[in-house]
Amino acid sequence: MLALSTVAALAATSAFAQQQDNISKAMDSTATQWSFQFAYQTMPDYHRDTLADGRTRPAGFNDYLQMRVVAPLVYERFTILPRLTLRHYENAQGQSGFGNTELFALVIPKSWDWGSGRMGIGPLITTPGDADVARDEWGYGFAAAAVNTKGKWYYGLLFTQSWRAIDPQQPPPGTKDTNPLGIAPFLNYQIGDGWYVGNGDMVAQYDWDSGKFYLPIGVRVGKVFVQPEGSWNFYGEYQTSLIYHDWPGAAVKNSYRFNVTYTIPVGD
Repeated sequence: MLALSTVAALAATSAFAQQQDNISKAMDSTATQWSFQFAYQTMPDYHRDTLADGRTRPAGFNDYLQMRVVAPLVYERFTILPRLTLRHYENAQGQSGFGNTELFALVIPKSWDWGSGRMGIGPLITTPGDADVARDEWGYGFAAAAVNTKGKWYYGLLFTQSWRAIDPQQPPPGTKDTNPLGIAPFLNYQIGDGWYVGNGDMVAQYDWDSGKFYLPIGVRVGKVFVQPEGSWNFYGEYQTSLIYHDWPGAAVKNSYRFNVTYTIPVGD
């Protein structure tokens, strides 16, 4: 009887650990899995204060729809995670169209994967978008990511840097060829029964030309549903601007995001 109880307890512990691992994997953008994401984000209002040069701070987009697909390529010594992101925007003037499509390939050598986490780096390309809502030009750069899971915590950091594909010696008036550095720290905590909370899609920016820094802050509440063939990740997110007074661009006052992602682990 004692032996049977021990076996049952071990089986329950193993099943719980597997469930926790599946939930963590569903939140992990660097895991080796197919991922299909659909999101809607609305930004109903922006800070409209006066900038240092006397101009009124510009407003950003009203909203956008996003689709993101990750298709893993697994090799003996490394894994490549090509990630395609498409967005359809509407601006404050009522104009709409597709933004700059982004293709990013995260390369993760096997030696950079330590089981509970991993890190990688790879090239980034952006294609021309509709001129009403985006730049009608190509861009190129790189991105790097490092993530880790410890117990109920999942955390990491993503960096992106890109350049505009224009002649750096003859850029359009008032523009530069270097885009702001993107810094995205993230932290999630599993509450239980698939529920989790986190800081959301918090992308800080550093502008190389002006030397100014922008930092949003937010909260995300989500739930993961683990299925035999894959997992569903639903979440809602609120975001506002924390550090923005010296930032020359738009600074959102209230932003709301709704997301659904379906992931299919490779090899499971």
